[in-house]
Amino acid sequence: MERAAKSFSSLKLTGKLSGEEIACAAWPAIVGKRLARHAVAATLVRDRLVVEVDDAIWQKQLFHLRFQILEKVQEVLGGELVRDLEFRIATPRRGPQQAATLAGRERAPRLPDESDRIKDPVLRILYRESRKKASA
Repeated sequence: MERAAKSFSSLKLTGKLSGEEIACAAWPAIVGKRLARHAVAATLVRDRLVVEVDDAIWQKQLFHLRFQILEKVQEVLGGELVRDLEFRIATPRRGPQQAATLAGRERAPRLPDESDRIKDPVLRILYRESRKKASA
């Protein structure tokens, strides 16, 4: 397998790409797509590649395979860029959220009550607020 470092040097991109960007971009090719879904190269700290994993089980399994993975990383990127691997449990990310209402939060549907019969909106609000204070 041709070293990625040689390929990058032939493209004359080495001045534009940092070692961290090269290591993180090469990670899925090194470990494969299936493993890359559960372990993502996050950053390069000095000569240690920090990899975020889904949970403690992945962390433990990859920790036991770290020397084999490191050997493959050094084969692809060269021995001087990455000398160690660290596996950390990733911070859970929030999924996509639905748009909120104008007030910034969604309200539960309100059941009809006696205040709905008050036609004046200001008096209706005042009545509801006074009822809240009386029940508190």
